[in-house]
Amino acid sequence: MKVFFHKMLSIAISTLLLFTTMSFNIDMHYCGASLVDFSLINKAENCGMEKQQTKSSCSSEFSKKSCCLDKQMVFEAQEEILQPSLNLTTEQLTFVAAFVYAYTSLFEEVDQKTTVYKDYVPPFLIRDVQKLHETYLI
Repeated sequence: MKVFFHKMLSIAISTLLLFTTMSFNIDMHYCGASLVDFSLINKAENCGMEKQQTKSSCSSEFSKKSCCLDKQMVFEAQEEILQPSLNLTTEQLTFVAAFVYAYTSLFEEVDQKTTVYKDYVPPFLIRDVQKLHETYLI
């Protein structure tokens, strides 16, 4: 149960980080008071009411206000998360490189069963010394 909650918490935090570092636009097209089109990626399509309105050539007439309305909401990313500032001196970089090398070498597997006498050929027995001196190990 604890592992499940840990995984769910990590997924929630990673999605929160993803959405706070991502910027996106929301385009909406209203015709009157009703929402006609909604888009996250492209520009919202209009309802076609602009084509029906005729534009008069007289400049003395007042132009009617359109019933259509385009709204755009822009959500910007947090800039301090996107641009990491890491200014290290050469001494600090040398220390970090040495630390990483020493830390990773701790986890290398060392073969404990090394046989140094693998290629050693023992000399031929000319006579059995234990039998000759009659000394036997019990």
